[in-house]
Amino acid sequence: MKLATRFIHAGAHPDPSTGAIMTPIYQTSTYVQEAPGVNKGFEYARSQNPTRFALEEAVAEIENGKFGLVFGSGVAATDSVMKLLQPGDEVIAANDMYGGTYRLFTKVYEKFGIRFHYVNMQDAENIRPYINEKTQLIWTETPTNPLMNITDIAAVAAISKEHNLVLCVDNTFASPYLQNPLDLGADIVMHSATKYLGGHSDVIQGCLVMNDQDLRDQLYFIQKSCGAVPGPMDCFLVLRGIKTLHVRMERHCENGERIAHWLRNHPKVGKVYWPGFSDHPNHHIAKAQMRGFGGMISFELKNDSVEEARRVLSSTKLFSLAESLGGVESLINHPASMTHASIPREERIKNGLSDSLIRLSVGIEDADDLIEDLNQAIG
Repeated sequence: MKLATRFIHAGAHPDPSTGAIMTPIYQTSTYVQEAPGVNKGFEYARSQNPTRFALEEAVAEIENGKFGLVFGSGVAATDSVMKLLQPGDEVIAANDMYGGTYRLFTKVYEKFGIRFHYVNMQDAENIRPYINEKTQLIWTETPTNPLMNITDIAAVAAISKEHNLVLCVDNTFASPYLQNPLDLGADIVMHSATKYLGGHSDVIQGCLVMNDQDLRDQLYFIQKSCGAVPGPMDCFLVLRGIKTLHVRMERHCENGERIAHWLRNHPKVGKVYWPGFSDHPNHHIAKAQMRGFGGMISFELKNDSVEEARRVLSSTKLFSLAESLGGVESLINHPASMTHASIPREERIKNGLSDSLIRLSVGIEDADDLIEDLNQAIG
């Protein structure tokens, strides 16, 4: 089945009681039982909800996985993966990642005795020196947030399998339309469904997808026991968003390509970070493991002035200055003071994230209008 067809029909089954083509919003906290312990498969909505189950089936299908689990946010999904670990365990993580993930690792889990090693994963071999008998998990993003670094998922997966480690890939920037990490050997795929899966900036949600039954059972137990579940209305919104993911991503990619090339040719723009450029580090890997290069772009002004960057950030009219990404509307962001402010400045600078970096989430508006907006803002 082709991607477009799968996205529209994933998790969709006519309601057996009415024939409704859209999954109903089962807005209930509990379910009547026929007798003690005798029920229709639903007991309490933290553990089971039909709308949520439909979404979990959908996210598994579009990621070519067997099992899906959805959570109240992307960070809640990440948190559930961390709860697979024990004090004394070690994690090898990408050194360029979403600031909220870094904050969770350093401010919450380090004090519980989990040790993290932050590694440049543009070369998978950089991982090997950090593997020891305490290593349990490899965590990576690709493309990364916000420097658009590319990790060779298959190469990292080969190393993780060699040492019997769990590999989790944050696939938020690519979406299932552009990349499927399970097919490349990952054990868990994580999404902030708030972003491209929902697609309309109106829901907060996260999800995990995996193929291993034991891993699914452990994560379901954590989901049920810790309770970071989304409500049925939020699940309905993401189900609806998935149905248009393919057409939105096509436009995100088209607009992203035009704007990336326009920025690169602008006399006041310095470095542009976008994996579609043939000279982007690991472009050949991105080309091999992705179906397109997406609508996420970061760039620096040629004069590297923080003040000038702030002026640009405050001068756009169509690009809204806001955190998040992946909606139909275009957003402009200052990682150093917004999405990545929780990462110490010395760490940001060491990893290549300058104070003047600007990140764009290119929406699906008319590309000419977006270029005109950036042009008047940059000046």
